[in-house]
Amino acid sequence: MSRSIDREARKEQLAEAVWQIILDKGIGAVSVRTVADRAGLAVGSLRYIFPTRTELLRFSAELMVERATARVLATPWHDDPAEYALAVITRLLPRDPDTRAELEINLALVGECPAEPALVGIRNRAHEQLLAVFTRLVELLTHESLPDEVVVPLARRLHALTDGLALHLLHREPGDVDGALELIRDEIARIARTAP
Repeated sequence: MSRSIDREARKEQLAEAVWQIILDKGIGAVSVRTVADRAGLAVGSLRYIFPTRTELLRFSAELMVERATARVLATPWHDDPAEYALAVITRLLPRDPDTRAELEINLALVGECPAEPALVGIRNRAHEQLLAVFTRLVELLTHESLPDEVVVPLARRLHALTDGLALHLLHREPGDVDGALELIRDEIARIARTAP
């Protein structure tokens, strides 16, 4: 195995240690020392890869966005745009322990933006990417028949509904996923009806 692959694997291991600390103790507990301890590394070894907490948090946030993006992009195509849209949105909701943990970590990282301005760009890019996904879903649902001034507000509404339901599900029992998906289905049907 080459050194660059080893280094990338080590960086991912450290990001996962950051995520676990956030889940166990909160983002305030993330430091170079606590991450090194969690990963079973000497502090000096960690500092060789990530000299500062900021760089460690930035990489951890970028990796989380990358993995979530890959999960959404892996949604199998469906000939029915409504079914495809629902499948994509389902991948964005905290519907199991892993996606619940991901959302909790994401919220902690976003909440750290005032203290760590390096995270602001990552947060903003992730938001723009999500809006682009929702815009594309609206275009598919309406057969690309609507002007941007109609598509974008519909996409923002669908995005906001999904974000709100994600937060709701984070604080509720996992069984509430079916109710959330029903609300998404209703919104998808409403959007599809706007097509001329």
